[in-house]
Amino acid sequence: MLYKKITKLLIGTNNKGKLREIRRLLPKRIKTYSTSSFNLKSPRENGKSFKENSLIKSKYFSKKSNLICLADDSGLEIDILNKKPGIYSARWGGKNSDFNKAIKKVYREIKKKDKNWKNKKIKARFICALTLCYFDKKIACVQGIVEGKISNQPKGRNGFGYDPIFIPKNRKKTFGEMKFLQKFQIDHRFKAFKKIKKFL
Repeated sequence: MLYKKITKLLIGTNNKGKLREIRRLLPKRIKTYSTSSFNLKSPRENGKSFKENSLIKSKYFSKKSNLICLADDSGLEIDILNKKPGIYSARWGGKNSDFNKAIKKVYREIKKKDKNWKNKKIKARFICALTLCYFDKKIACVQGIVEGKISNQPKGRNGFGYDPIFIPKNRKKTFGEMKFLQKFQIDHRFKAFKKIKKFL
């Protein structure tokens, strides 16, 4: 079963931005389902890393849907904040994962550490873990990382989450300012996807 080409796949995320990006990455031959098709709420993410949390989600959603599941766990690490928000990236936006709120919190926390931070390079990275499971069987678990820095103000309305404040290495624009295809070729999700696509 697992070594045949996958034809049906549940994308294990309740984040519409992630769902859209993952759908665009997947081969057209795969029929995809979202968690909302099955009315599934997310499980409790009590892992200690992106990989652990994506594994928790992948197994949970696979069992609930009887489908192979590809789940994503991703977030932003900021060096000056001891790699926070990290696995709590969505939770910094409160109950409804409001990323405007989360971005304001990022700026508040950085300012507490260094009042003159806007004149400095605040190193950060986006990390994405992707896990493919069928019930309790893990098929693959991979990670993609893109290094960069924090923009001193939000820029751009493209993307989602922390995209407006993240400038990838060797670029001048934030992910929020980039067109989808530009971002798509360099971001953390694409890097993780390149590693997992051989299992699809």
